[in-house]
Amino acid sequence: MGNSRPPVAPGKLLALDVGMSRIGVAVCDPLWLSVRPLTVVQRRSRNEDFAVLASLAATQEVQSVICGLPLNMDGSEGAQAQTVRKWAQRLAQALRALLGRPVPVIFWDERLTTFAAQELRAEGRTKAGEDAVAAAVLLQGYLDARRSGEDLDFGGIDLPQRHHEAG
Repeated sequence: MGNSRPPVAPGKLLALDVGMSRIGVAVCDPLWLSVRPLTVVQRRSRNEDFAVLASLAATQEVQSVICGLPLNMDGSEGAQAQTVRKWAQRLAQALRALLGRPVPVIFWDERLTTFAAQELRAEGRTKAGEDAVAAAVLLQGYLDARRSGEDLDFGGIDLPQRHHEAG
């Protein structure tokens, strides 16, 4: 597993708020100016989930995936964060296989995204599902940090191109 953050290519990003029963999905435009909740994927089997996410990545023409990392409130990684890291490694492998190209996965701190999503929904500012809004909050936080020059690195996965995929 890669410990350093892969470079992020310009273009659309797909953000994932990974939960036990649902995955919130959000996307940004290619210039990273606007973020919107996209959908909530009801989890079934790993293969079905990965197929749905690969389809979304292809349809949205995303360059990278931002995956929420559930850190403890003190910033440490617990069992949940390790589970998400393992899941994301499998996702990266599935995306490479299903899309025929590697899609870098970048981890981002998701602490407080669910709370912020609940606030936005309570204020009536969005009708999207809470998990999709949480993914949008996560993605907006990532983009804001990039814009402000914050050099936070929670790691990522950058698989190499397979030889038979090149060309």
